Amino acid sequence: MKYLSTFLFFVAVTTFYKESKTNPLKTKQNEHILWYEQAAKNWEESLPIGNGRLGAMVYGDPKNEKIQLNDDSLWPKDLGWGDPEGTPEDLREIRELLFKGENQKVDSLLVKKFSNKTVVRSHQTLGDLLINLKHNNISNYKRSLNLNKALIEVNYKVDGYVVSEKVFASAKDKTIIVSFKSKHPNGLNGTLKLHRDDDDGYPTAKSFSKDDFLVMKGEVTQRNGKFNSKPTPILKGVRFETLIKIKNSGGSINSQNNVITLKGVKELQLYIVSNSSYYNDDYELQNIKDLNQIKKFNLNQIEKRHIVDHQSLFNRVDFDIFTDNSLQNKPTDERLNNVKKGSTDLELQETLFHYGRYLLIASSREGTLPANLQGLWNPHINAPWNSDYHLNINLQMNYWLANLTQLDELNMPLFDFVDRLIKNGKKTAKKNFGTRGSFLPHATDIWGPTWLRAPTAYWGVSFGAGGWLAQHYWHHYLFTKDLDFLKNRAFPVFKSIAYFYSDWIIEDKRDGSLISAPSTSPENRFINKKGVPVASCLGSAMDQQIIKEIFTNYLAANEILKTNDKLAATIRKQLNQLRTGFQIGSDGRILEWDREYLEFEPGHRHMSHLYGFHPGDQINFSQTPKLFNAVKKTLEYRLKNGGAGTGWSRAWLINCAARLMDSQMTQNNIELLLQKSIYPNLFDAHPPFQIDGNFGYTAGVVESLIQSHELNIIRVLPALPNNWEKGKIIGFKARDNIIVDMTWNDNTLNKLTLTSKFDIRKKIIYNKKQVTVNLRKGIPTEIKF
Repeated sequence: MKYLSTFLFFVAVTTFYKESKTNPLKTKQNEHILWYEQAAKNWEESLPIGNGRLGAMVYGDPKNEKIQLNDDSLWPKDLGWGDPEGTPEDLREIRELLFKGENQKVDSLLVKKFSNKTVVRSHQTLGDLLINLKHNNISNYKRSLNLNKALIEVNYKVDGYVVSEKVFASAKDKTIIVSFKSKHPNGLNGTLKLHRDDDDGYPTAKSFSKDDFLVMKGEVTQRNGKFNSKPTPILKGVRFETLIKIKNSGGSINSQNNVITLKGVKELQLYIVSNSSYYNDDYELQNIKDLNQIKKFNLNQIEKRHIVDHQSLFNRVDFDIFTDNSLQNKPTDERLNNVKKGSTDLELQETLFHYGRYLLIASSREGTLPANLQGLWNPHINAPWNSDYHLNINLQMNYWLANLTQLDELNMPLFDFVDRLIKNGKKTAKKNFGTRGSFLPHATDIWGPTWLRAPTAYWGVSFGAGGWLAQHYWHHYLFTKDLDFLKNRAFPVFKSIAYFYSDWIIEDKRDGSLISAPSTSPENRFINKKGVPVASCLGSAMDQQIIKEIFTNYLAANEILKTNDKLAATIRKQLNQLRTGFQIGSDGRILEWDREYLEFEPGHRHMSHLYGFHPGDQINFSQTPKLFNAVKKTLEYRLKNGGAGTGWSRAWLINCAARLMDSQMTQNNIELLLQKSIYPNLFDAHPPFQIDGNFGYTAGVVESLIQSHELNIIRVLPALPNNWEKGKIIGFKARDNIIVDMTWNDNTLNKLTLTSKFDIRKKIIYNKKQVTVNLRKGIPTEIKF
C-alpha cells in the first residue's frame, strides 16, 4: 500500500518543479491489435466496430462471412404505458408499516402499488449481412482488429492466392464499409444477402436486391412483450431501412430476388447505410442523402477520413506497460487462454485498457443514444435484460472512463438521455410520490419511462438513480471546469433531483435524523427479525450517501454560480440533520442498511454501501481514515464470501482497490477479471456479455495510476500494480482539467509532467512525499520530488 502517513510534513514551494514547453513523452503510439488465426465460431468471438449509432460484429469467415448489424434505435413502440397506481397516501401507509417493522408487507406493497413489474421491451438486432464465397483450400488465415485505426482486416490465401477483407464504421461519413480484394485468377464468386430473424415466427423485415443494391426494410415488433408481468404483444415499433450500395472491379454482379451474385469479381466494395424513424421521419430519404455524401470520396479517402476522425479521440491518451512485446506474436485468444490457466500477460492488460476507450468511441458519439447494457452490439430480438439502461450502476459505469481519458464529449449522449428522463420523472414524482422535482427509476429504455419496473422489491424498487446520474454532471464540470455546462446543463438537473430528495426524506422516529424511506440497497436483501429475506428499510447506506452528495453538490453549484435560492436554504438545514449513510458495524465494516442485520447474500455483486467511497468522494485516506479502514474490511469480507463474481462487479472492485491505494489487491483483481470474466473477443462477461465491465476496467487502470478525487490533491501511482514495473501514461486527466503525463521505472516514479488549462495551485502526493505547486495556464510543468 502506497500512501502518505498523516504525520508526514510537506513542502509547499515552487522550486521543486520546472516549466517545459515541450513534452518528450509524446511519442508515436504503439498499435494495439486483437488478432486470431481462425474465423469466429460464435458471436463472442466476432469483432466489434461502430460509429456511435451503427455497429457491426464481424466473424471473418472466408466461406460464409457473417456481419451482424446494429442500430442503437431499434426498439418496439412505446405503447403509452403509464405510471403505476400508487399514490402519496399509499406511500404514507408504507412508511408507517416500515416503522412497525413490517418489511415483508412493505416489499409486497411497493411492487403492487408502485411498480409495473416485469417488462419485456427489448433493443433488437438490425440483422445480418451474409456473404457466401466459394472458397476452398484456405491457408495463412489471420483476422485482426486494430484499435488505433478502428479497422478490422481479414487476410488469407485461396489456392495460394491472397484474399483480403477490410471492415470499418465511419462516424464521419455515417456508413459501414466492407471491402474485398482477391488476387485469385477466378476472383470472388458467391452471393450477398441481408437477413433479419423472425419475431416469434413472424417476419420482421423484407429483404430484396435491385441492380447494384441490397435493401432491407422492416419494423420492430415484440410479440412476446410483457407489461406488468402480463403478456403484451407489441406489434408496432421503430421502422428502418438498410441500403447497401455494391461496387465491383472485374467480373460481374447480378441481382435476382433478394440475392446479389458475384462472378469473377477482383475487388468488391459494400457501402452500408441505415436509418430509422426514431431519428428521422424521412429515414429512407436520409439513406439516399448519406449515399450521395459518400459518392464525393473514393474508398481510400473515406478510410483516411475515418481514421483521422477516430484518432482525434483515441490518440489523446496512451498507456504502455513496458515489456519485450514478445507475446504480441501470439493470437489474442491463445494468450487469453494462457491467462485463464494462470499465466500473467501484462500486454493483454494494457490492450484491455485501450479496448475500453475504443468501445466507448464506437458506441457513444454526439447525437446518438448512450451506450446501453451491451453498448451497441446485440444479436438478439429478445436481448438479455432487454439490452436496456440499468441505472443502479451499469449505465453509470459505462461512462466512468470518459473524463479520465479525455473523452469528455462522449458524455453528451448520456446527458441528452438523462435530460429526457428528468422531464419524464417530474410526472412520476408528482403522481406517485407527491413530491416536487424528478424521480428516476433503476431501469429504463429508449423511450425514457420513469416508472419502477420490478417483480420483486429487492430487484428493482430503488430510489438512488437520480442522484447517481447527477454525479456524472458534477464530475464532468470538475474535469472540464466548463461554467456554461454547469449553468445550463448540470444545474437544472441538480435542482430537479435535489427537489425530489428534499421532499422525499422524512424524520426517523427512532433518532430524529432525516432518512430516505422506503429505501433499499440495489438487488440485495437482509434477514429481518422474523427470519425472512427482505429489501425495504429506513435509509439504506447508498441512498443516504447519494442524497448527501447531491445536496452538497447542489449547494456548491449555487455558490459557484451565485444563484442562492430558497431550496438551497432548505437543503442546508436538511443536510445538517441528514443521516450520512456511514455507520460502522460491530466487526468494523460499513453497514449496508440502517441497522446491523444478518446478510442474505454476504458476497453480493453490488457494493452499493461503498458508493460514497467510489464512485463518490466522501471517504478518503486524508480526511476520513476510520471510514477508509472500514471500507477495506468491507471489501475483504465481500471477497471472502464470493463477491465480484460478475465482470462488472470485478471492475468496480478494481476501482475500489485503487482508491484504497492497495497495489496488491488491484493487481489481483485485474488478473482475476481476465481469468474469469473476459470472452475471446475481450468483451466482458456478466455472463452473458455486458459491456460495463470493459468500461469499468479502463477507469480502474486510471485510478491505479492517478487520483484527483481529494480536494486540491493529485496522487501519483497510488496503487501501481506490483508487476507493472515500468511504464508510461500520456494524456490522463485529473480534476480541474489537468493533463498528466508520466513515466516510471522499477516501480518508482521517473518523470511527471502536469499541464493545466488554468492557473491553479495543487498538492501533488507520491509515495511518502508531497509538494505544492503553482501550475500556469497551458505550460507543461515537470514536478520534482
